[in-house]
Amino acid sequence: MTASRAHRRGPSPSLTRGADHDLPTGRARTGETARTVPVASAAPAAPASMSGARALRIVVPAQPSRASGVRRMVAEQLSHLRLPAEQLDNAVLATDELFANAVRHGSPDAGDMVTVSVEYTDHEVRVTVADHSPDLPRHRTADAADESGRGLAIVAALVDDWGIAPPDPGETGKRVWFSLEIQGAS
Repeated sequence: MTASRAHRRGPSPSLTRGADHDLPTGRARTGETARTVPVASAAPAAPASMSGARALRIVVPAQPSRASGVRRMVAEQLSHLRLPAEQLDNAVLATDELFANAVRHGSPDAGDMVTVSVEYTDHEVRVTVADHSPDLPRHRTADAADESGRGLAIVAALVDDWGIAPPDPGETGKRVWFSLEIQGAS
């Protein structure tokens, strides 16, 4: 991956051709749905029957204690794809980093919410984390003694592509996303 590819500021082209703007991002096919599930506890919501579903969207309070529920939700959603263990771990860790950034830097008010979307096609997984702050994340170099400042570098190292997109129409803030090509997809 090149540095310029990791900093592209726009949606992944493979997921936006013919995008359905009712979804947080991505494309819907016949029989596919997106669902919004408010999560009130750290535990993920019980999965609903989603025959043919290729997208999931949850809204989570912007609190660090919600991170484990977000990780479990992403792992559960992606487990249906039978990804290699390393790729599944990379997706979960990258999501965790983006969620932590959204909570720490993108949620200035106590009642703020973070939206996490997981979408996939036969060839690509895309996770988007949206918050209400218009401040864009900054890729920085952390010193060895720094306790933070490595999140975006970790994301860039784990995924095939990542970027920043404007908020959904009518919303404020931004969306930070990453994508992974599904290994072994034809």
